[in-house]
Amino acid sequence: MKLRLPLALCFIFGIVMIVQFFIPHPPFTDMYDKLINWTMIISIPALIIGLSSLIQLHYTRIVRKTPNMPYSIITFISMAFMAIVGLIFGVGEGTIFEWIFKNIQIPMQATMFSLLAFFIASAAYRAFRARTLEATLMLVTAVVVMLARVPIGSFLWQTIMPDAVLQWKENLPEDVASWILNVPSMAARRGIILGISLGAIATSIKIILGIERSYMGVGE
Repeated sequence: MKLRLPLALCFIFGIVMIVQFFIPHPPFTDMYDKLINWTMIISIPALIIGLSSLIQLHYTRIVRKTPNMPYSIITFISMAFMAIVGLIFGVGEGTIFEWIFKNIQIPMQATMFSLLAFFIASAAYRAFRARTLEATLMLVTAVVVMLARVPIGSFLWQTIMPDAVLQWKENLPEDVASWILNVPSMAARRGIILGISLGAIATSIKIILGIERSYMGVGE
């Protein structure tokens, strides 16, 4: 019973969501709205469970005095401080909560994302070594696109090329870069997106039919 009931509910709700997508009329649209409301209600206990799991994880690290214990202490202090500030002063515009979020949280997030640029540059350096034909094509393509997207590329093109070439194609690097992005790059991206979509559809069908049961903590 513990296994069959979740599988039956998953099958029923999965079929309902699929049918309402192809038949956007009552009563399917009404059922869709109710299911969306149920999802919002269920997400609140899920948030509480996630918060309790986070507290348990960091509490265990503090008790065991692991090497990452200072970060767990900072996490607890930050969580408690933000909760107290939000409950006392509110979370609206002009409050201390908003000031902390805009002046501390957002800059830290921007710093974390900015670090990705260095990792991407490092990965690109390793991938663009012209040791094979594929790596050479990637290197040439990347150089062309980068030069066409920065002012120095246009400056070099108009400085080095003779007037006859400039009269024929004044913005040739930009045209080539646009063609690369709109034709081969777009085709590759669409192929990747199509593959991801087919994989998501296959996984969804397996979950609805009860073939994939790993989300329940059991094997197939």
